[in-house]
Amino acid sequence: QPGETTSFSPLPDLLYNVFVFPQETKDSHVLVRAKPEQPLQNFTVCLWSYTDLTRPYSLFSYATKAQDNEILLLKPKPGEYRLYVGGKFVSFSVPKSIAMSEHVCASWESTTGIVGFWFNGKPWPRKGLQKGYTVGVEASIVLGQEQDAFGGGFDAQQSFVGEMSVVYMWDAGISTSGVMEAMNNRPDKAPIFGWRNFPYQIVGEVYLKP
Repeated sequence: QPGETTSFSPLPDLLYNVFVFPQETKDSHVLVRAKPEQPLQNFTVCLWSYTDLTRPYSLFSYATKAQDNEILLLKPKPGEYRLYVGGKFVSFSVPKSIAMSEHVCASWESTTGIVGFWFNGKPWPRKGLQKGYTVGVEASIVLGQEQDAFGGGFDAQQSFVGEMSVVYMWDAGISTSGVMEAMNNRPDKAPIFGWRNFPYQIVGEVYLKP
């Protein structure tokens, strides 16, 4: 279509593809061009990643104008994941591995504040965070960079280098069987966005490869 950029597709099916983030940068990222229809009382985020980084890096960053860490999935070091909701976080200890493909899912519910976490399909002990909070809806959703401001404020030292795929977000919780379905790109309920209908825009040097 005239006037469209080559890096934006309406709702492509990314089955059998991965985003490759080839080097540390302060600007390259994938912008997810979707948002929830209403503020979130529940959410789940799932994705695959593959990297040999040992420094901190951001996988999934959902920022609002009021809170840059409204939702953030961050790996500060090998053996630890953090989920932020509304600027506060819980940590989950996982086996230390480098250059191993890792699938994670994180869910949160406002009524109890309970956070669920699954690592390679296995549920971890649940923890609690931000009971009664509501996640804002006017969001900037970024893969591969950590937003310190709405849509920007990136830090190369928190950028992701490696491969990422099978990214899903729901406005609901998830079961362990649902996690397994998402791992295999067969989600058992419709997501806000998902890998089979992924509304993305590449900014900078990120490549979509088979």
